[in-house]
Amino acid sequence: MGFKTGIVGMPNVGKSTLFNALTRTAAAQAANFPFCTIEPNTGEVSVPDERLDLLSRIANSKTIIPARMTFVDIAGLVKGASKGEGLGNQFLANIRECDAIAHVLRCFDDDDVTHVDGRVNPIEDADTIETELMLADLENIEKRMQGLVRKIKGGDKDAVLQNDLLKRAKDALETGKPARTCIIESDEEKQWKQLTLLTAKPVLYVCNVEEDNAGKGNAHSDAVAKMAADQGAASVVISAAIEEEISQLENDEAEMFLNELGLEEAGLDRLIAAGYELLGLQTYFTVGPKEARAWTIRKNTSAPQAAGVIHGDFERGFIRAETIAYNDYIECNGEQGAKEKGKMRAEGKTYTVSDGDVLHFLFNT
Repeated sequence: MGFKTGIVGMPNVGKSTLFNALTRTAAAQAANFPFCTIEPNTGEVSVPDERLDLLSRIANSKTIIPARMTFVDIAGLVKGASKGEGLGNQFLANIRECDAIAHVLRCFDDDDVTHVDGRVNPIEDADTIETELMLADLENIEKRMQGLVRKIKGGDKDAVLQNDLLKRAKDALETGKPARTCIIESDEEKQWKQLTLLTAKPVLYVCNVEEDNAGKGNAHSDAVAKMAADQGAASVVISAAIEEEISQLENDEAEMFLNELGLEEAGLDRLIAAGYELLGLQTYFTVGPKEARAWTIRKNTSAPQAAGVIHGDFERGFIRAETIAYNDYIECNGEQGAKEKGKMRAEGKTYTVSDGDVLHFLFNT
């Protein structure tokens, strides 16, 4: 199950530098001029999880396979992007393909780095991007609603539901609110997602600060945190320049570097964790002598659905899941100890997988 987060923002806010650090590559050119990123760069990153390392040591696993997330570096958006300014139409289409948005905001002052509007104001930058996404959504909604008229007259129930959802989104947008503020019932979620509205996607504000403020942030990031809280959104403070430097170091060197800066953990770890939370994701594990592996699922996923992440046949032929809670696995020193102490459970089709569960699926072929 792949989850894709688009890194967006104004030009020269540190998007590509952040992407380079995330993917530990130089695939995205980081340059001091607008539109240095023309095609979206895509990279997969490992999700940091200390639990996986501990599980693998207990099971003497030969291979460790962490969970993965996909990040897309999308070129800088500017005012007028919804009308095609700055290659905006192409970039908006790239955003539409993502599950969530990591909105990078410039929260640092540096006369040597050009700002497209000649000033540093992350709140105004956020408003600019949000406005462009809202305008693009409104235009998209108008076209979709016009295309549904004939189907609605013909009594198409799906078209009626889709039109109702579009109208709700339109009403919100016309009052200056993004589509994600709409209340959507569980039985409407599938149709809602199919609309692929830009402002319906969850947003994480990423405050890119100077090196000296990487730990606690600054006045700019404090303002963003307040804005995010008012919106019911999340924010994280990070120094993209520091993270890019750390990404080029070995683990021991990186840890030493962080200690020298007085930082407890890499900002990227916080960013990925925040992205996980933003998308409502969690992890379960499969563990054995061959490999210890982390699998990503959405919260409230049933055991058969979790099995389907490994292979569709596992879900279709699901019989039961042999389940050990993470803490029980650790305390019992592995699967055998958990069995002996009665900590392994047989769970059926109605079981909802918990974060950290160690699972073994039985299924019919």
